[in-house]
Amino acid sequence: MLTKNRVELLHHVVADVALVTELATVGCITWPQREHVSDIKELRDRNSVLLEVITRRSVADFKKFIDILAKEQAHLKALLHTDGGKTYFVSAYIRPTINVCQH
Repeated sequence: MLTKNRVELLHHVVADVALVTELATVGCITWPQREHVSDIKELRDRNSVLLEVITRRSVADFKKFIDILAKEQAHLKALLHTDGGKTYFVSAYIRPTINVCQH
């Protein structure tokens, strides 16, 4: 789950068609997820849904999300890394899976 900067991201991410298309292109989100997010009218609601989708993806997809934000929305780079000298930690909750092998 996104931690300290979730509220700030809700206010500052611009989850427009260009961003969600880029996220789908690199495999960070699926194309149906892109369509779902793009169809939401209010920016804050799009941001909220996008962040929820991202938290359900893999750690690798989360890293892609951060990389895309840093590239496409450079004004967020400082938000993701610092806040007046304080470090923001961004983490994702990943549900562990157990593979059982039977011999």
